[in-house]
Amino acid sequence: MSDDVAAGAVRLRLDLSYDGKDFSGWARQREQRTVQGELESALQTVLRLPAAPSLTVAGRTDSGVHARGQVAHVDLPEELWAEHQEKLMRRLAGRLPKDVRVWKVAPAPAGFNARFAAVWRRYAYRVCDNPGGVDPLLRGHVLWADWPLDVDLMNLAAEKMLGEHDFAAYCKKREGATTIRTLQQLHWERTPDGLAVATVRADAFCHNMVRALVGAMLVVGDGRRPVCFPAEVLAGGVRHSAVNVVKPHGLTLEEVGYPADELLAARSREARNVRTLPGSGCC
Repeated sequence: MSDDVAAGAVRLRLDLSYDGKDFSGWARQREQRTVQGELESALQTVLRLPAAPSLTVAGRTDSGVHARGQVAHVDLPEELWAEHQEKLMRRLAGRLPKDVRVWKVAPAPAGFNARFAAVWRRYAYRVCDNPGGVDPLLRGHVLWADWPLDVDLMNLAAEKMLGEHDFAAYCKKREGATTIRTLQQLHWERTPDGLAVATVRADAFCHNMVRALVGAMLVVGDGRRPVCFPAEVLAGGVRHSAVNVVKPHGLTLEEVGYPADELLAARSREARNVRTLPGSGCC
């Protein structure tokens, strides 16, 4: 599969953010309000297109999940971009609902694909373990844990999860999709206001993976399970009843990373390959 843009077209990179509270996730759905649906409808209107253009996104966030650093791309005729580029941002701001914003639209370098060229996605999950609950001004973005959390214990557990593994025990499986991922970072820290924030970065994530990983860390942090528990679940390869997929509102896609321009096309090709672990044979 090639990422060559059709003759006479330009590929545009869109940098955007959204509050996921009232969205049924990113992906377009016939009867539900989604981020993709709102963006494509807005583009169709401001560009006066007969049909909505199709967006490709770096990470298809689930219902209720937020994004601060989401990336998407769209291919448009060059003459249409030339006509609208100076006023496109302002017109999108006037057409889009207030819970989704586009911060930058620009031609992408050759070989760019918002999904396949990405080398990592970084999420943050925010938890409050204050016995009084969550600050009302943050309640839409922070989970309340009703027991004190030991961040040091959670970090000890997290260290055992890093690297390339089959994360089947932490994913909602999809037919024909691999659950092998490389977890590059999983680390907790306390913010000055007392929140426990997990930074989770991987080359890619499967469905529910971040929220399940956080759920496994929390039962270590509150003392219900030992430090070795999350890694034992990972090695077992099946979902465990003690690992809850935590609520989506505490999760935010913070940033997507891409290689240097000259490496984009190669990364896109590599990311499309079906992954296997060493010694596991071919799927």
